[in-house]
Amino acid sequence: MSSLEVIILAAGQGSRMKSALPKVLHPIGGKPMLAHVLSAARALAAKRIHVVVGHGAEQVKQALADEPVQWVLQAQQLGTGHAVAQAMPGVATDARVLVLYGDVPLVPVAALEALLAKAGQQALALLTAMPENPTGYGRIVRNHDGQVMAIVEHKDADEQQRQIREVNTGILTARASDLARWLPALKNHNQQQEYYLTDTIAMAVREHIPVVAAITERAMEVQGVNDRKQQAEQERAYQRQQAERLMQAGVTLMDPDRIDIRGTVTAGKDVIIDANVIFEGTVELGDSVHIGANCIIKDARLANGVTVHPNSMIEESELGEAVNVGPFARLRPGTRLAKGVRIGNFVETKNAVFAENSKANHLSYIGDASVGADSNIGAGTITCNYDGARKSKTVIGDGAFIGSNTALVAPVTVGNQATIGAGSTITKNVEDGQLAIGRGKQRNIDGWQRPQKPEQE
Repeated sequence: MSSLEVIILAAGQGSRMKSALPKVLHPIGGKPMLAHVLSAARALAAKRIHVVVGHGAEQVKQALADEPVQWVLQAQQLGTGHAVAQAMPGVATDARVLVLYGDVPLVPVAALEALLAKAGQQALALLTAMPENPTGYGRIVRNHDGQVMAIVEHKDADEQQRQIREVNTGILTARASDLARWLPALKNHNQQQEYYLTDTIAMAVREHIPVVAAITERAMEVQGVNDRKQQAEQERAYQRQQAERLMQAGVTLMDPDRIDIRGTVTAGKDVIIDANVIFEGTVELGDSVHIGANCIIKDARLANGVTVHPNSMIEESELGEAVNVGPFARLRPGTRLAKGVRIGNFVETKNAVFAENSKANHLSYIGDASVGADSNIGAGTITCNYDGARKSKTVIGDGAFIGSNTALVAPVTVGNQATIGAGSTITKNVEDGQLAIGRGKQRNIDGWQRPQKPEQE
């Protein structure tokens, strides 16, 4: 059996996007469109992947520098046939070639596997679709026996051909030896004056090489992106796919149309996610996790029984069992919360480790800190961890009570069972069990006259 090599066409300018960013780098689900196509190609276990670049070639290569692909330059964009021809010198002569497009991000691996299976060892096979509105697509022309005879581009089609609903997705597979023979013979006698890859269909018919078509059921999955509207449509289609995947895994989505996954989410049993939640990077959700509306969660691990109340942000953090966060909390990178920790409204943490059952319920900043078990941090507490040049650590022991409106000036340690009086500024270590009070002396002045506003003339 011949090996598979994939050629991905990614050289177009994408002028209708009206952007300095090359079209294939525009994101769907938080990653470039081309990255989605590369993922599909890798899933097919292709021996080699060739990516044809042109407009913004260096930018594309830099953005995907870690991808194990063969980069091919198409210096002049003269059509799809010309683009494939640029990659052919690097393709083994006995290979089977699959042509994909960098601006068709949602093509299902299953559809490509079905296409390759239908092609077998001999045939040229193309992936077709039946969109509700075929305008702009090349039409599949069949004979009376239903055999594919040719593809006619929309701009070159007559009125009768434009009535055909079956359209070409551009995705096809053929033997490398056939393509090597056909591509040099392409002509650009068309409205675009380009060398169309689709003209190889008629060449195969003339040579009595079987031409077969695999029709994909969901036209949206093979739609290309040419402008911002189509990008938005593909984004919504992608997000719906992700929502359906989560629901099939047992997750309850309060509104499947209002969730955004810009990375990878895995979830346990009985997870509930409210509306307008955004996931980025890699997120792991344990059993019985509840996430309120309007939360953003990025590169985080939430253990069983975690509750995140609405309007909270969690980034690069780990939350243990039964942790309770928010509403309006912000957990910044390096936050580690053990079982039963409570981080309340308008509390911000960064590089902070909380042991079991400790809590900071209101209006506090805890950064570069270690908090022991069963400690209580009052409202308005701040760890003053940055002196303008370096960051220092605050250590709070087990069972400590930090009164409201306390400033802990790092580096400083508060011992086990220690108590800090409300309104204190703490600059020295507090030993186990001690009470520390660091306030200015209160003075009550009799006969005080408030300043008066001058009378208006």
